[in-house]
Amino acid sequence: MISFKSLHQEEEPLLLGNVWNAQSAKVHENLGYKALATSSSAVAMSLGYEDGEQMSFEEYFYIIKRIKASVSIPLSVDLEGGYGSTPEIIVSNIIKLLEIGVVGINLEDTHIVDGERRLLSREVFFEKLRHILTMLKERRSEIFINIRTDPFLLGIENALEETIERIKLFETLNVDGIFVPGMTHIEDIQTVANATSLPINVMGLPDLPDFETLKSAGVKRITSGAFLNRHIYRELERISDTVTNNKSFAALFI
Repeated sequence: MISFKSLHQEEEPLLLGNVWNAQSAKVHENLGYKALATSSSAVAMSLGYEDGEQMSFEEYFYIIKRIKASVSIPLSVDLEGGYGSTPEIIVSNIIKLLEIGVVGINLEDTHIVDGERRLLSREVFFEKLRHILTMLKERRSEIFINIRTDPFLLGIENALEETIERIKLFETLNVDGIFVPGMTHIEDIQTVANATSLPINVMGLPDLPDFETLKSAGVKRITSGAFLNRHIYRELERISDTVTNNKSFAALFI
């Protein structure tokens, strides 16, 4: 089987199936997806939590284990800020993921303060990430570390320039990939892709260009985040309303 890292270097962008339980993971595997990634937001919602590390790592880890045990294709995990208050705890979490066969993680440069997502300063996040990578030591080669940077998602001023400056710092730490959610204008996407040799990951949004256009712009990885989960539950609401209004289950079998 081709390695997870190599999947980011193929001609076609890697379309990851974002999953939240074993059932959604199996659906994507059966459809021929080459790899999967958890959506921490979708997992949290399925457990009754808000996004932003509100669920415990132990709860999340149980779901991850069930997903990993249910499929044979590579699995990456959205680790948000790491589910730990110190680099030591975060590295311990990463090692636990490695031990069950997880091959990749996302780490992000934001944190939640009083329910609001805020961007960590470049210096603070750089030092946090440096400590994590240093402590991983000989296990580092076993994990694809995809760094999520959120200037576009948060709509900050000069988001493009800030994103590129942050990527330059991440490159010095030899991370494996860059995730820039919120970026939808093709000119911005192309500029970011041209600014680094690292594979660029974008997230599905209403204005995101189609996959062929993204490929031409240099994108190497495409994800949907929690939006598939949300779509499915909107459909659940719709069909449940139909059953209630029609006083019949017939609509479930069309």
